[in-house]
Amino acid sequence: MNESPDRPVGPRELSLCPCKSRETYAACCQPFHLGSQKPETAEQLMRSRYSAYFFRLVDYLVTTTHPDTRPRDLKIRLEESIHEANWRFLTILGFSKGGPEDKTGKVEFIAEYFQDGKPHELHERSRFKRYKGAWRYLDAKG
Repeated sequence: MNESPDRPVGPRELSLCPCKSRETYAACCQPFHLGSQKPETAEQLMRSRYSAYFFRLVDYLVTTTHPDTRPRDLKIRLEESIHEANWRFLTILGFSKGGPEDKTGKVEFIAEYFQDGKPHELHERSRFKRYKGAWRYLDAKG
């Protein structure tokens, strides 16, 4: 587990990661959210973005969106809407490419959430593309 001696470890760090990797948040998505590590695969980026929605980490979502498809007002739109959904569960259905040596990749998933007290599902085939060596979310046109 990656722990910083000057950073206290609390319940969030010790709990299982929201991305359903079966690892603790501190050992899974937190290093990506803190910027101390970069996702090595498109799937890791997708999982970390799901966890960012779960924890409402707007800045991470903005910076991990590819500049070619990032709307100028993305941060404002996310800040206005990020509290509307309560994310509940993530299921990875499959992926193609997106490995440490690849430049592009796709991840298909279902994310379950509640909005206005009602359950919903987001079924998406996300495309990812490297930007300056780092994985970025491109779009849902996969």
